[in-house]
Amino acid sequence: MSLFIPDFDETVVVRAAEAEVTGTGSPVTNQLLVDSPASGGALSTMRVTLGRGANGARPHHHGKSAEMFYVLDGTAQLLSGDQVVTAERGDVVVVPPGTQHAFAAAPGEIADMLVIITPGVERFEYFRHLERIRYGKVSPESLLEVQDLYDSYFGTSAVWDATRG
Repeated sequence: MSLFIPDFDETVVVRAAEAEVTGTGSPVTNQLLVDSPASGGALSTMRVTLGRGANGARPHHHGKSAEMFYVLDGTAQLLSGDQVVTAERGDVVVVPPGTQHAFAAAPGEIADMLVIITPGVERFEYFRHLERIRYGKVSPESLLEVQDLYDSYFGTSAVWDATRG
């Protein structure tokens, strides 16, 4: 096991009113809170709000980072490997590096989650890229070109497909 020591020396404060938001008006809203450079690589964090039954992220894995999901409100379904976990308000799910995972609001439910990736990778530009896809400025396939940059590698999951229908 290696020890990672983040390289930053000033307190990071992000005011909710000043945080960038992507996905406004869609079933998935991302409030971008702290990106990796601000925390010296320690973490990246965002708040993800999913409308009733909305899909969040399709199956993917991070080669270098763990991802933590803390459910602030509602009920989420999370894929971790071959297991689908239903998490409710106050529950925490941590997915290890290299483990295929996905998330969505449970059917008929909303889900509001704090998501933390550690060590951090630059995620804000990833969510901006998703926004460009949403508005048709770039193709969905363009994500395949930046998987290494964002440490997000897409895959498939029969378990997730069977759960989400």
